[in-house]
Amino acid sequence: MTRRSAAALAALGLFALGALPGCGIRATTVPVDVGAAPSRVSCKTPAATPAGTSGVQGIRATVELVCGAQLVGVERLVPVPEKRPSRDTMVLVGQALLEALQREPSAEEREAGFSTEVPAGLLAVAPRAGDPAGTVRLSRKPEDLPPVALSQIVCTFSSSDAVSAGPGPVVLGGPDSDPPRAWECSDAVRSRPEAVPTLGDVVLPKPS
Repeated sequence: MTRRSAAALAALGLFALGALPGCGIRATTVPVDVGAAPSRVSCKTPAATPAGTSGVQGIRATVELVCGAQLVGVERLVPVPEKRPSRDTMVLVGQALLEALQREPSAEEREAGFSTEVPAGLLAVAPRAGDPAGTVRLSRKPEDLPPVALSQIVCTFSSSDAVSAGPGPVVLGGPDSDPPRAWECSDAVRSRPEAVPTLGDVVLPKPS
C-alpha cells in the first residue's frame, strides 16, 4: 500500500467516526437559550437605624428602591424641614420623600443590589385650585418620567400617611393645568415596575 493510499484510508476512517451518533458534541453557530443567569444580588435590606440615634430629625418612611428588577422597600429616617406658611405639610413630606428616592443608595445597599431611577431635580409642588384632595403635583408630568421611577414614587407615596390619604391610589399631577391622575401601587407594580403606566390610571373629576 502506498503512502498516499494509507493517508486516504485514515481520513475516511475519521469521517466515519464523526458521522456516528452520540460521538462528541457538535459545534453550532445557533445561540442556545439556557435561561436567565441566576441573580447574584441579595436584596437584603440593611438594619434600620434606631430612632433618635442618628441626630437627624424627620419621619420614618419606607422608600422603594430597585433590586433584582423589582421594588423592595427600605426603611429610612427621612429629614423633613419645618413647615413654612407658603408650603403645606403634604408638599414638604412629598419633597422629602423625593429627595430620599433621588439619593444614591449607601455602599451597603449597593452591595446588596439596590439602586434608584428617580431623576435628580424632580420637585413636589403645590396643587392647583380645584385639584382633588390629596393631590401632589410634580415639576414634571408623571407620564414623562421613566416608568420604574414613577413606580418608585407611587409606591413610596402610597405608604406615607402624610402624602396618601389612606389606602387607595396616589393622586399625582404635573406642573401644567392637566388634571391629576390616580396611580395604584399593587403587587403587580412591585414585581414589574416598568409596567405602571399600563395599570389603568384614572382621571379624577374636579369637585364641583
